[in-house]
Amino acid sequence: MKRPDARLERVLATLAILIIGLISLANVVVRYVTDASFAFTEEFSVFLLVLLTFAGASVALRRHRHIRIGLLERALPPGPRRALILFQGLCGLVVLGLVAWFGAKTAWQEYRWETLSPGLGLPQWWYLVWLPLLAGLMLWRQCQQTLDRLRGGLDDES
Repeated sequence: MKRPDARLERVLATLAILIIGLISLANVVVRYVTDASFAFTEEFSVFLLVLLTFAGASVALRRHRHIRIGLLERALPPGPRRALILFQGLCGLVVLGLVAWFGAKTAWQEYRWETLSPGLGLPQWWYLVWLPLLAGLMLWRQCQQTLDRLRGGLDDES
């Protein structure tokens, strides 16, 4: 069976970690040479770290690599096992749906209020809009994973 993939999230995570490394390295070099540092590095690094976390969580979700306990699931016969898998999937959808909904609501409020970030004075919604987008991607990955598990495509013991 082909291994599940989350290419978009892998690209986002790779870019985020690469940019964090580059701006941190540049900041260290500039600080060493000039005794001053770039003002933007901390704000961008925190934003990129959040983006990296969500993108990585989405990849782990798609590849069935999140930590979970499968003892009860393995002990159940096929019918109740499928019901448990469906319940787990629905719980994940509810949580991710709430994150996407409230993240979108917050980003929209920040856009309407024209709130600026404290460090650089950039529009705050530029940072917040990624929360509902990545939560939406995770919603999609949760659906894919639940369907794969219901079809018996993902074994808990692999």
